[in-house]
Amino acid sequence: MTALATRLSSVPGRIGAFLRGAWRRWWVKGLAILAGLGVVAILLLWLLVVRGLPSVEQLRTYEPPLPTHVRGGDGNPIQSYARERRVELAYAEYPPLLVKAYLAAEDRTFFDHHGLDYPGLARAAWQGVTSGNTPRGTSTITQQVVKNLLVGNEASYTRKLKEAILAWKIEEALTKQQILELYLNQIALGRNAFGVEAAAHAYFDKELNELSLAQMAYLAILPKGPANYDPVRHPDRALERRGYVLDEMLRNDFITRAQYAEASAEPLGTVLRRTPRVDPAGGYFVEEVRRQLIAKFGETAKATPTSVYEGGLWVRTSLDQRLQRLAADALRAGLIRFEGGRGWSGPIRQLEVVDGNWQQALLNANLGIDYADWRAAVAIAREGDGWSIGFADGRTGTLPRGLAQMPRRGTQTAAFGSIKAGDVLAVAPSGSQWALRSVPRISGGFVVEEPATGRVLAMQGGFDSRLQAFNRATQAMRQPGSTIKPIVYSAALENGMSPASIIVDGPFCVYQGARLGQKCFRNFANMRSAGAKTMRWGIEQSRNLMTVRTAAQVGMPRVVDTMKRMGVGDYSPYLAIALGAGETTVSRMVNAYAMLANQGRGLNEGSLIDFVQDRHGKVIWPENWHACDGCNMPAWNGQPMPRPPVRMRQAIDAQSAFQMVHITEGVIQRGTATVLRDLDRPMFGKTGTTSGPTDVWFIGGTPQFIGGLYIGYDNPRRLGAAEGGTVAAPIFKQFAAKAYEGLDKLPFRAPPGIRMVRIDRMSGRPVFGTFPTGDDPKPAVIWEAFKPETEPRRASRRAGPAAGPTAAATAAPAAPQDSDFLQKEGGIY
Repeated sequence: MTALATRLSSVPGRIGAFLRGAWRRWWVKGLAILAGLGVVAILLLWLLVVRGLPSVEQLRTYEPPLPTHVRGGDGNPIQSYARERRVELAYAEYPPLLVKAYLAAEDRTFFDHHGLDYPGLARAAWQGVTSGNTPRGTSTITQQVVKNLLVGNEASYTRKLKEAILAWKIEEALTKQQILELYLNQIALGRNAFGVEAAAHAYFDKELNELSLAQMAYLAILPKGPANYDPVRHPDRALERRGYVLDEMLRNDFITRAQYAEASAEPLGTVLRRTPRVDPAGGYFVEEVRRQLIAKFGETAKATPTSVYEGGLWVRTSLDQRLQRLAADALRAGLIRFEGGRGWSGPIRQLEVVDGNWQQALLNANLGIDYADWRAAVAIAREGDGWSIGFADGRTGTLPRGLAQMPRRGTQTAAFGSIKAGDVLAVAPSGSQWALRSVPRISGGFVVEEPATGRVLAMQGGFDSRLQAFNRATQAMRQPGSTIKPIVYSAALENGMSPASIIVDGPFCVYQGARLGQKCFRNFANMRSAGAKTMRWGIEQSRNLMTVRTAAQVGMPRVVDTMKRMGVGDYSPYLAIALGAGETTVSRMVNAYAMLANQGRGLNEGSLIDFVQDRHGKVIWPENWHACDGCNMPAWNGQPMPRPPVRMRQAIDAQSAFQMVHITEGVIQRGTATVLRDLDRPMFGKTGTTSGPTDVWFIGGTPQFIGGLYIGYDNPRRLGAAEGGTVAAPIFKQFAAKAYEGLDKLPFRAPPGIRMVRIDRMSGRPVFGTFPTGDDPKPAVIWEAFKPETEPRRASRRAGPAAGPTAAATAAPAAPQDSDFLQKEGGIY
């Protein structure tokens, strides 16, 4: 045991002696130093490169930025919102020749290597060292995917090293087809096109599967730098580089000699830069949808994955394209009609034309006119007694002096002499030449809403969205004038008054304090006072004095509360508000009238968006959305009819709302909007004319939809002798005459409890033994809507005239029993 212990105790000494002896040899020291440097290098590599590498797993779930697609109420596409135009496809959807074109241009050995081109890497590194610059080029398709999606485009050895490591790892994690799919979906190809499907539309206005071999080869040259091979600025470079790709495809047996010859002889065939297609009549509508989506979901993925410009949303709107077109045409025709004879309003815009390329300047301006046969043209050059003008499609024409003789507005000078090169003009064809037209300076807004659902079916916010971006339907705060009166009287009906209540149409003054003194109101156009009249008469004839007297009696706090509940606005309780002095928008007013037509129920504001889906089809807005089960059944199954969910609130009493609708039907029959009477269908509404006047209004409609509009200058100024009944109502009539074609003539349905009572129209007293006549718009006896226990009572015999109708009413022919009236009206009362 002692000997063994002695031998063991001597082992460390022998090992130490061996190591000391080995260390004296130079090659041992060299190996040790190299090993240490290797350890340090590995540590630095891990600290500087590997530790911060993104996970390859990100690519398994990678979702590229996709545009938001917008559809109308019928499901047809109407617009898309994008900063990167992209259409995501699966690998199987790419034409095989297109894939081969990209392999020939970018990475012919893609299916053979494991993510890295080693000879190319060595060559690039040597060139970088010898030139003193950072290495560029030689990236495989896999490396390009890494660069574009994971590590960025920094020109450095560190980035190249990260790129190489990740390319190796990606090849382990994904198939070659998956890598190519990522590449072809996200590569930037110019003209705001990302991915080859978007590029096919941007450069050739075709679907990808419609491209020729030559066009596919052209798309394959673009990753090297789209600006370098722009078909307009550098067509020779583009043809030369396309020829290189075709040569490579032939050399690698991707195509035959015959295919090569045919493709080489083909011209580039690209189209000019195009703006996204959209129906210009719906421009204001889709822009308002965009604003609402951005407010809800944000603009980019930094805000939310379901962002407007990158989230790939699918949006279903309520837009009815037929009604939109009718509303746009009616408003524009009314604006032109109002400004007829006032002279030329001047050019639409002045363009800066570079190197004589007027067509590209006009395309970039994205100006257009979608009215009748009008078109936007740029003045190119004056040629004698005419101007040469050009259009966005490249065609040219002549604007002669004789067709531009209207005076420039505010001068006696003919418009022809005021035109300058670069002016964008509105013109219309006149034989083989073109005639100058004037875009109206006055503008306005028009909204159409479905009262049963609160869905906005049409919205026009000016003459043309490509000329005037400001949306006057939602953004212009204007005084509504007399269109506010039905809201004021609805508050009165909710607070104890009835349609037959007597109100004095006479002088009305209020003391406003020592500083402001006495304020006396007056009727529009200083109409004479008419004395004591019914509420119905006061609304039909739009009497200001009766309105302020009613508002004062009810109390302005109650009146402005009703306005707030109906979404018109949040106002201070001043009497002037009852005459329309508070500012609001036409969209709010239309929504308030839709509530009246829907028995007091409605949304806080009209709805433009039915629902929003994410890129996977899940509905993400409205919250807690549920599909309408059974709504799309091909035939009735004998069960109760399905009802889509409606998120509405009761803004005002249903009976009061119906009473107001019933009263304002009289505005159409014998009030300020009789121009609409010959439409011959149940319709309610109210005109409005503001002080000045500076704006004229009409709002009204039927149970199917409500429409409303105003017209006025953006910087308010007097409109002369214009009134709502003579200017705004005819615009609505032009719209309604076609919009209601083929629709049933539906009456407004009364809520439970409403009592229909025969009264003398002028006095409001009950009538017995005499019935209203159907054809006379100004009958002596009418049916009036009353709440229970509010209808006028039969007076005692001693009361005399109160027991029966006026003399005119007595002369009216007798009708059958009340039950016959109820049956005629569908038993709805």
